[in-house]
Amino acid sequence: MCPGQISPLHATSTNKLPTMPPRIHRPTRALSSLLRTTNTPTSTLPRQYATATITANTSSSAPPPSLKLKSRLPTTQPISLKPAEFRKTQLLRQYASLLRSTPLLILFQHNNLNSTEWTSIRRELAAALAKVDAELALAGEPVTSGSAVKLQIVQTGIFAAALRVVEYFDPSAVGSEEASHTLSKAAHEAVVGTRTSHGFAPLLAGPVAVLSFPTVSPAHLKAALTVLAPLAPEYPAPTRRANPGWHDIPVQTGLQKLQLLGARVEGKVFDMDGARWVGMIPGGLEGLRAQVVHLLQSAGAGVTNALESAGKSLFFTVENRRMMMEEEEKGPEAKEEAKEEPKA
Repeated sequence: MCPGQISPLHATSTNKLPTMPPRIHRPTRALSSLLRTTNTPTSTLPRQYATATITANTSSSAPPPSLKLKSRLPTTQPISLKPAEFRKTQLLRQYASLLRSTPLLILFQHNNLNSTEWTSIRRELAAALAKVDAELALAGEPVTSGSAVKLQIVQTGIFAAALRVVEYFDPSAVGSEEASHTLSKAAHEAVVGTRTSHGFAPLLAGPVAVLSFPTVSPAHLKAALTVLAPLAPEYPAPTRRANPGWHDIPVQTGLQKLQLLGARVEGKVFDMDGARWVGMIPGGLEGLRAQVVHLLQSAGAGVTNALESAGKSLFFTVENRRMMMEEEEKGPEAKEEAKEEPKA
């Protein structure tokens, strides 16, 4: 090595080492503002004295914490009990919207299904619902497409909280000055103490999946339960010749890990038998309406026949009584004349 050259080891030791980026990221601006508002140190609070004059001036100069928070939030974001940027808060809003807009929900319990099994089950479910859509289209019945039926996994605790908010919170009962949305303080106070009072409380334990329908369609429900929870003879499993994809190994292993828990139809809680009964309504909603109309017509015909029979019996009774009174007025002479006329 020449005397004027610097060794590579010495050159690398004199260079600056690269610095790694910090692993702990700084909070966002909105989160920092909320933390500063909620966790205000005691040293920054205005000192209060015993005199009434100084206390009045201090309270008038310092705005209340609610006004501070309202001024920091955007104008399009209402005040909520919990920060709106958290994922749990957004899931609560999403589940509450799903419960309000979906008249038919089917609850399943799932146990460690992998992605391949979920994909295979959703594929067979979509094929069965598409077949029902084709049959109803040929019959000329306007129904919602089966593609709107969704099978999704939910966070059980957050879904239970959203269910309590939807069931027990009435936004119309809140005053105009207070917030009345799902994340408001009024909604939180309305559901306090209702954790175990709902009919779904015993079922909402462990991993839960939800099958949502945009409308109450017994035909689509029957097709879905035939794929997800077959039970002979009402819900027979598809044969291998009719549907060979349903007998694939990922589908069968996934269905063994799914268990039907119950249903929520138009805000009412149904067990497993009740959910299957809804799917067995002949003709769907049109068939149910036809049954109701037939029942009303038969009841009206029965009432009409009962009134007619009562009127007829009353008429015959009055007529017989009139004839008896006429004979009594004529006396015994009329009876003797009536006997002599046949002899003559």
